[in-house]
Amino acid sequence: MRSIWNGAISFGLVSIPIKLVNATENRSISFRQIHTEDGGRIRYRKVCELDGEEVSSEEIGKAYEEADGTMIQITDEDLAQLPLPTAKTIEIVAFVPASQIDPLQIDTAYYLSANGVPAAKPYTLLREALKRSDRVAIAKFALRGRERLGMLRVVDDVIAMHGLLWPDEIRSPEGVAPDTSVTVRDAELDLADALMDTLGEVDIETLHDDYREAVEQMIAAKAEGAEVAAPKEEKPGGQVIDLMAALESSVRAAREARGEGEPEASVHELPGRKKTAARAAPKESGGKKSTAKSSGTAKKAAPARKSTSKTAASGTKAADKKTTAKKSTTKKASPRKRAS
Repeated sequence: MRSIWNGAISFGLVSIPIKLVNATENRSISFRQIHTEDGGRIRYRKVCELDGEEVSSEEIGKAYEEADGTMIQITDEDLAQLPLPTAKTIEIVAFVPASQIDPLQIDTAYYLSANGVPAAKPYTLLREALKRSDRVAIAKFALRGRERLGMLRVVDDVIAMHGLLWPDEIRSPEGVAPDTSVTVRDAELDLADALMDTLGEVDIETLHDDYREAVEQMIAAKAEGAEVAAPKEEKPGGQVIDLMAALESSVRAAREARGEGEPEASVHELPGRKKTAARAAPKESGGKKSTAKSSGTAKKAAPARKSTSKTAASGTKAADKKTTAKKSTTKKASPRKRAS
């Protein structure tokens, strides 16, 4: 890989000669501007607005424009005379936990390559120190005419540097959040958690640019003179009215896509949050309560039936006693009839 900057890492009194190499590349498909009538290229020419003449690159310099439009010319010699200690040095100023770096600050990534055999030992020393400390190095460096902020960390066996935006270059998010007050229910959060669990993790290496592939296929088809079929128009999604239904459908679709089949009817309760469905359970099981009440009434009614049976039995016994008394009276009266 071609280096874009040569200098050194200043690690206290230790100096490590390094080369700066781009760690990323742009894979986007670029287009040329053409004249649609004849296909001719459209090119830009740098023209002086005072005399209307085209200017070559050698004749172009720098200037700072003031508020009233006045141009203050700045030469490369003027910039070279500025006291800039980081012009050829990546100066490490601190070591901090990576969690202290706001991802909004992270900019372009570079690889730092040891420049020459003598640089191998101090380069390895810094790399291993970063590994063992589990921290990142904050540094200042100059590139393309301005001083920048950087973060050094270890990637495999290489020291990588991320350009960082200065803190005052990060805009405040004021006015971006929704203005209206919205209440999110626990049941909705449970379904959102279930959806995140279902989508799970992904191997970043398996992700690719579908749009770029479609553009490449379209270009290849047009180059061969084939007709490009128009894609099917997809109906725009409507406004989400029932958030719970949308979340449940999303969970179902995600599980089907992962080959997990139909999702279970209930969402498992995640730790640290009480499930709303549990609170709603008494309302849903109203039938069970009424059944329990009915069974309770039946149980209460059962003793009444027993007491009725006891009353009937006692009545039968009393009737038997009366019958027995009548019989004994008849028996006693029979001798009198004989006497008469």
